[in-house]
Amino acid sequence: MARVNNLTIVGNLTRDPELRFTPAGNPVASFGIAVNRSWQNSSGEWVEETNFFDVTTWRSLAENCAESLSKGDRGIVSGRLNWRSWENRAGQQRRKEDIVADAIGPRLEFATAKITKNVKGEALGGKIGPVGENVNLADEDIPF
Repeated sequence: MARVNNLTIVGNLTRDPELRFTPAGNPVASFGIAVNRSWQNSSGEWVEETNFFDVTTWRSLAENCAESLSKGDRGIVSGRLNWRSWENRAGQQRRKEDIVADAIGPRLEFATAKITKNVKGEALGGKIGPVGENVNLADEDIPF
């Protein structure tokens, strides 16, 4: 079945990504993003509205976001909307929505970016360097 819970937004980060690790050691990062919308109302006046979203990333995407992004950066986030509900200590129902990101990238209309590819361990016989470290590979070693 086709994935129907899919969204893409463009906005500015409202806080630096916060990198944490689950008890099992999986990286997870979260940050906020603000999305602006402008339109002219029936009186001809311009109205601006800002929506704020929380974004959650996992595994290598989480580590790369924490390394690469900071508050104020303009970015594109693609992922799915996630709903959580719970009861707080006072017995009140609470609900929170966030975006679980599958992909994040820079908005190149407003900036430039230099991409540094991360290499998985098996590509170098189990030897990998820190995230973002440049790896020298001959053209014939690149599989595409």
